[in-house]
Amino acid sequence: MNERTNICVVIPAYNEAKHIRSVVCSALKFVQTVVVVDDGSCDSTSEEAKSAGAIVIRHERNKGKGVALATGLKYAMDNGFDAVITMDADGQHLPDEIPAFLEAYRCTGAHVIIGNRMNNPSSMPIVRRLTNRFMSWLLSRMMGQNVPDTQCGFRLFVRETIPVVLQVEAPRFSAESEVLLRLAYNGFCFASVPISVIYGDERSKIRPFADTIRFFKMLLRMRRQRQECLKLAKEKKNI
Repeated sequence: MNERTNICVVIPAYNEAKHIRSVVCSALKFVQTVVVVDDGSCDSTSEEAKSAGAIVIRHERNKGKGVALATGLKYAMDNGFDAVITMDADGQHLPDEIPAFLEAYRCTGAHVIIGNRMNNPSSMPIVRRLTNRFMSWLLSRMMGQNVPDTQCGFRLFVRETIPVVLQVEAPRFSAESEVLLRLAYNGFCFASVPISVIYGDERSKIRPFADTIRFFKMLLRMRRQRQECLKLAKEKKNI
């Protein structure tokens, strides 16, 4: 991979006025451009992000994390960035760890760099830890690549992956899993970098029952689509 340094950070945010300023200011130490997608917040998220130096794109109503990520990634693609780092707005991802992603970007041939919290997950709530290990095992099997922390939203995407990411149909938290499946099925490769596990006073926006149902519906849909694509490819080969 050629060394390219035109990189921006994209941060989807929903009612994160308390944390967004510090996240943006810290990220701007390592990249020149931070894009905050305010996903219909009812608080001063947009104002705090703008005053911290971010470019803000606002959804007038809440559309879900998947849609917010797509909005930010499309902005990055349309404005010629070579790669995009995605982060959460609630302080769970340390901007000071951005250099680890930049180093992996410059030194590996991976198309996607994914943060890995599972090397030292002792401070992660036990339910999340078990759920994360199960989902990561399941998705790794489906992708044919080992990704130890598929649920981590701290990621770097090279520009070439973005058109595939924009095909994602899941609007909310299962979108991050669908992203990986689509990229794997299109031949992109992954690498991981260790990151810190941070849980403070932030309140999770995950709805355990509803989001679990959406996750498994997404898996079934992706499996059907994968089988259909393989069937079509086989039929074309036999013509």
